[in-house]
Amino acid sequence: MFTMDDLNQMERHTLTDTLGSIFEHSSWIAEEAAALRPFSSLSDLHRKMAGIVKAADRQTQLDLINKHPRLGTKNIMSDASVSEQRNAGLSELEQEEYEEFLKLNEHYDERFGFPFILAVKGKTKQDIHRSLVKRLENEQETEFQQALIEIYRIARFRLADIITEKGETQMKRTMSYGKGNVFAYRTFLKPLTGVKQIPESSFSGRDNTVVGVDVTCEIGGDAFLPSFIDGDNTLVVATDSMKNFIQRHLASYEGTTIEGFIHDVAHRFLNTYSHMDTIALTGEEIPFEAMPAYGAQELRTSQLVFRRSRNERARSVLKAERTGDTITIKEQYSEIIDLQLVKVSGNSFVGFIRDEYTTLPEDGNRPLFVHLNIGWHYENTNDAYASDPARYVAAEQVRDLASAVFHELETPSIQNLIYHIGCRILTRFPQLTDVSFQSQNHTWDTVVEEIPGSKGKVYTEPRPPFGFQRFTVTREDAEKEKQKADEALGSLKA
Repeated sequence: MFTMDDLNQMERHTLTDTLGSIFEHSSWIAEEAAALRPFSSLSDLHRKMAGIVKAADRQTQLDLINKHPRLGTKNIMSDASVSEQRNAGLSELEQEEYEEFLKLNEHYDERFGFPFILAVKGKTKQDIHRSLVKRLENEQETEFQQALIEIYRIARFRLADIITEKGETQMKRTMSYGKGNVFAYRTFLKPLTGVKQIPESSFSGRDNTVVGVDVTCEIGGDAFLPSFIDGDNTLVVATDSMKNFIQRHLASYEGTTIEGFIHDVAHRFLNTYSHMDTIALTGEEIPFEAMPAYGAQELRTSQLVFRRSRNERARSVLKAERTGDTITIKEQYSEIIDLQLVKVSGNSFVGFIRDEYTTLPEDGNRPLFVHLNIGWHYENTNDAYASDPARYVAAEQVRDLASAVFHELETPSIQNLIYHIGCRILTRFPQLTDVSFQSQNHTWDTVVEEIPGSKGKVYTEPRPPFGFQRFTVTREDAEKEKQKADEALGSLKA
């Protein structure tokens, strides 16, 4: 591996030898690039080399295209091309597959007058076959320009294989783009079974007959800087392509949870597009509930008809980063969001500061209406993907735990409520490191204080300003609460 300092200090002929294979059998591009030093980054070097090709006349560009080997054939090619085709599975084609690629390549060559070119890194032979068939439908000029774009991509991948930017001082900036509201629905996903049972919840698994997910995908990397600065889209993956990538991979996903799907998609993205450095994915559940069905003279649960729920949703967040060939999960957490719970009595709020700004009366027994977002981190992120279902924490169980604690607790404040919910979750699931809350107080305003013959009251929606709380409950908190409970139990026995 070379650094930018290495390249900037090389003799001209050494630099030409080092970068001569970046563009297939076209060392003249590296030779001209030597005069454009210094290179400030890998992307700067790539931009300058690609710029040399873009500035060339059409015949020179055509000559460059024609120096590339046919994909899936046994022609003589550069070492880099041999390696790239081998990694894509093209060197181990069955005889029938080989003949199919040969026929399609000949058809392509006859139609356009140059070989089919595709940056194959991260792609399978099936991906390549689909691209070849689809691009045969293009017009001549469209395909000529696409061939050059693929050559620029191949060059970027090859540069990344021999150059490291480690240790360089680079300006840190916000630079990313992506796609939101990628909706995907899958029927008959593998069921989730074997989850740990807890006293507060009847949840035992998901049949996954209907699974809906709303995905947000955000990617970043130094390779995308030219698209912002120069309007150069050579390495831009269109957000529409991101949408299709996510939706189609839901078909091949063999796991049982949204967390696992998001993890799978993140790795597939970074392995397919090796110029991406970072990816952040959020997958929000679109919940469906099975409807009742009458059959065999009894009411039972339908296996065919579902209604879309309008209540709380599960969400999974994953952030991954590439360093060389290594993909590292930087953060992973699961959430349940917009859980709305009301407890009609057994809640108080007294003893707070009263001064000239205070108009809120103290209340020793009020209804309490809360909105909760609850998130949890695993000590081992692999537990989130349910490879061992007994160590997976289902959003449905977190929901039921929150409700159970709310029911049991004489609530002096929302702050105290979320603290005890967090401690209970950590007690039930020791594989978690912490539980975080974003809570809102939407308790109704009283309209009628007394109703004759009833203990009820009439309420209306609260006025627009709402109170909120943020708090993280740690493993240490849970252990302290357990110790207090054990000491109280010991005192009772004594």
